[in-house]
Amino acid sequence: MSGLLPVNAGALSADARLLPSVRAIGARHGFDYTDDAATAAMLAERRRALRACERGPLVWLGALTLTVGVMWPFLGPVVPAFSGKPVLAFGPAGPLLVVAVAALTLVRQRWKRELLDARLAGYREVLGLARAHGVPVTHVPGWLVGRSFSGDRETVPIPVYAEVEPSPGGPSSEGLSYEGSSSEGSSPRGEAEPSTAPDVPTKPASVMSYEAMADEGGWHDETGWLLLFAGIVAVAWAVSSDNPLGYLAALVAVPVAISIWVAGSRQGRERQRLREAAVAYVRALSAAQAAGARVPELSPVLQKLLEEETEKEKNQAA
Repeated sequence: MSGLLPVNAGALSADARLLPSVRAIGARHGFDYTDDAATAAMLAERRRALRACERGPLVWLGALTLTVGVMWPFLGPVVPAFSGKPVLAFGPAGPLLVVAVAALTLVRQRWKRELLDARLAGYREVLGLARAHGVPVTHVPGWLVGRSFSGDRETVPIPVYAEVEPSPGGPSSEGLSYEGSSSEGSSPRGEAEPSTAPDVPTKPASVMSYEAMADEGGWHDETGWLLLFAGIVAVAWAVSSDNPLGYLAALVAVPVAISIWVAGSRQGRERQRLREAAVAYVRALSAAQAAGARVPELSPVLQKLLEEETEKEKNQAA
């Protein structure tokens, strides 16, 4: 799952106008972006470096001192040992906050420096050029553009270039022969043979259903508990006021709550089944891309799923 690249060499080589630009970027940054194995290794290395910044000792130090510094003015005055001693009751909050700000600022600077690594900057340029040439970018990991430490905001977004008109002749012969071609496999007349890249897996109906229902639900538990609480209140009211309407309300609320929980449980099982199908589809896309296929852009739902599964794999490996 984590091996699915935003774009592979086969896709980059499909347009003769794009490939020289990609190679020029690689020459400028000292890296070959048309080498899928090297690119995947570089991205994994840079991701580990960013994770080390995000979860290192300085992050814990900054978070701890910030929490204590904020809470000290409220807790210090109530400590008996600090009673009548305002310097001890309030004074430590200032230095603690200074330490917290300094630590978190240093973390941010180190994280930003890792994010601006020359090879990553060049790869973002490659993705921007690919989009401009109409080459599908399968997905853009949040960490690559700085969303892992900044929420939804992209700290270093993919560059936007002017769109390039499609080539009248379609993919160039250079692009067709770039993957999987060799002199031994050339035709007798010296013509370039077409690429033997595998077909891209067709998106199953179950995956489309998952995309449609991925954000649905989530209200069953809350609504069920609310109705159950309402039933308990109704019974208490009926007992205290000797009014049978309370029992009647409880007889309605409790069965409805149970039916909502049952419906939510069924929906959850169905969503999990469809999620497993979506994971299998993304894995199939990753295998096809590794074999040289041009993989289409993932939907936002599948991109989110990919990031979740990749994060899960990394946590399990840690």
